[in-house]
Amino acid sequence: MKLGEALKEKGLLTEDRLQLALAHQKVTGDLIGETFVKLGFVSSSEIAKTLAEQAGIPFLDLSEHTVSEEAIRLIPKDIAEKAGFIPLRLIDDDTIEIGVTNPSNITAMDMASKLSRRKTRVLMIDGNAFNKTLESAYYFLENPIQQFIHKAIEELRTSETLPATTAADLSQNLIMEGVRRKATDVHISPTADTVNIFYRVDGVLQHGFCINKSVHNVIVSRIKVLSKLDISEKRLPQDGAFSLTFLETKYDMRVSTTPTIYGENIVIRVLAGTAQLLSIDSLGFDHESIHRLETIFQKPCGIVLISGPTGSGKTTTLYASLREINLIERNVLTVEDPVEYKLSFVKQTSINLKAGYDFALAGRNFMRQDPDVILLGEIRDEETAKIAIRASISGHLVLSTIHSNDAVTSIPRLLDFNIDRFMLSSSLLAVISQRLIRKLCKFCKEEYSVTEDDLRKLGLSGNGSTPRDEPVLTTACRPKGCSMCNETGYTGRTVVGEIMLVNDQIKELISEGASLFKVREEAFRNGMVSLKMSGLDNIRRHVTCVDEVVRVI
Repeated sequence: MKLGEALKEKGLLTEDRLQLALAHQKVTGDLIGETFVKLGFVSSSEIAKTLAEQAGIPFLDLSEHTVSEEAIRLIPKDIAEKAGFIPLRLIDDDTIEIGVTNPSNITAMDMASKLSRRKTRVLMIDGNAFNKTLESAYYFLENPIQQFIHKAIEELRTSETLPATTAADLSQNLIMEGVRRKATDVHISPTADTVNIFYRVDGVLQHGFCINKSVHNVIVSRIKVLSKLDISEKRLPQDGAFSLTFLETKYDMRVSTTPTIYGENIVIRVLAGTAQLLSIDSLGFDHESIHRLETIFQKPCGIVLISGPTGSGKTTTLYASLREINLIERNVLTVEDPVEYKLSFVKQTSINLKAGYDFALAGRNFMRQDPDVILLGEIRDEETAKIAIRASISGHLVLSTIHSNDAVTSIPRLLDFNIDRFMLSSSLLAVISQRLIRKLCKFCKEEYSVTEDDLRKLGLSGNGSTPRDEPVLTTACRPKGCSMCNETGYTGRTVVGEIMLVNDQIKELISEGASLFKVREEAFRNGMVSLKMSGLDNIRRHVTCVDEVVRVI
């Protein structure tokens, strides 16, 4: 079956999008698969999954797994690149696992078997991730960042100072280690005697290195110079930014400094320039929730809000929702801070506070751009909230995010912006509250019987049942650690969420100013599943563990 037809059969592509892609391909001359990805109709991983199903081989998401150094040491880079495969890991003593982008690549299997002197097990991987992972895996093999950092730390123990070039390299390597670990933030935190380096990976801080305090000022000055900050100002907080290009990927670094009693604390937010565009059904919602979301985003007008703390995947869910909208027939405009995903057929802008271009100004301007759908990156002030309400009432679908603890508490949060209750009740379609929890590594997770202590942590009764008569929780899985998950026991994250659909009863309750308890009870009657129950479902399905749900929810 041709790729386009296979994607249509899986419901990933429509006939009009296929025809538009074919017309685009005639102009560019690109491969049809590349055209689908460029236009944002499907992701490269969805294409790879489709090809894997057709060929009957397993698919592996490279973004969630670490390539084993033991495996790539056996295969030279030029040979792997030429043959079109990447060594993934060694299984026992007689098998090597490899990833391919072409399921009929016999050459890769033969070459891997010949060079490693092992049997070959083949997995399908997506093309975009293949090139990036291949380059970075061999780069970090040839340039062991951790060894460079430990060597500099050893030099400090004996000399107390470092040459200027070595200190600059140390600063660079500390940041590069964050890129290697796929960290979202790098923390440089001074104490009385040392400097601790932490990396936030999958939402959790991991301790990286402990460095001599004597080099702290040098590292801070180096980062300030890169970020164009005042190196002489140590009494006040400062914010800056710089860019780092690594293996053809641009990383935007947002730097924040804060004076502490032990010196300046620095946090660097790492924004990768190439984010994978996901679909609603790949975020982690259950089937019923996916059906609800698909229905919501087909509505012609109203407001859909996604709530949650910083780093809970709100923007990713917003963009996944855009894939449910017919971008060919509907005019979609977005304003973001910053633009994280680039989409064809979507008019995207980024706020510029220095120029006075904020969410409110963009929202007012969009009304003159003949929009069908408006995406506002965040509702953070009264003016933006009122513009969103007006746009939805005048016949537009408005998508945005808001900071609140759960779906129901988004209502008083909006009312704090002086929104009229009747206007809010008549325009609000749904509120999606979500969190991200780490997924257990499927290669090393271990099953066990749930203990009384686990049930107590989760707030369940002694038999594992819940007040809403949910199924009994008897078994769960826990992290162990292996080479594929970098010994952490976790690989990637998935969403847990609650979806409050605003029906006529909830509209009435909002308009009357009813208590949050009454609104929540009606939301449950209308089919909402709480964040806690969503987390428990992930424990039952062995996606995550008890401690992770307790930590996040």
